[in-house]
Amino acid sequence: MTTHQHELIIGLVSVSDRASGGVYQDLGIPALREWLAAALTTPFRLETRLIPDERARIEATLIELVDQARCHLVLTTGGTGPARRDVTPEATLAVGSREMPGFGEQMRQISLHFVPTAILSRQLAVIRETPEHAALIMNLPGQPKAIKETLEGLKDGAGQQLVAGIFAAVPYCVDLIGGPYMETEPSVCKAFRPKNALRPAAPAPKEN
Repeated sequence: MTTHQHELIIGLVSVSDRASGGVYQDLGIPALREWLAAALTTPFRLETRLIPDERARIEATLIELVDQARCHLVLTTGGTGPARRDVTPEATLAVGSREMPGFGEQMRQISLHFVPTAILSRQLAVIRETPEHAALIMNLPGQPKAIKETLEGLKDGAGQQLVAGIFAAVPYCVDLIGGPYMETEPSVCKAFRPKNALRPAAPAPKEN
């Protein structure tokens, strides 16, 4: 597996029959783009896809983003409920090499602070591996507010963390599968790594 990949590439996939069909404007990708811009201090490039709730299409898109676009992290939004057309988890499991159950468990714990129907969510995460590359794929909620809460966690009025968001564990996970070293803005989401996995902060760019 290649371990010296310097450019961080993140795939964003919004799964929605109506948004992909032009019935209404997609809100998932803009919400993810905005949150990542605020949370990440590491430069990154996005690959975005807006697709319908079709399992074969979702599987093909996830495979393309990891195997061809070489994304290190893929975030999906939509299609994780119990409705018949909600097949994002099945597609994600089908393309994954290993499931990471802790992410789904924590997403539901966060959402349960707001709505009892969080137990209906089937969000999950997997790692997809090839001989040369690996990526973390995570299913997120469909609503912008829930996306932010899931990634960032819950804070009190003073900004103190009450419940950890799932993204705090993402940079170290990406480290472990050979991806670039990701750094975050602590006021938005403080990444956690063991002490032996920390690297010195990157020097600020020099002014001309």
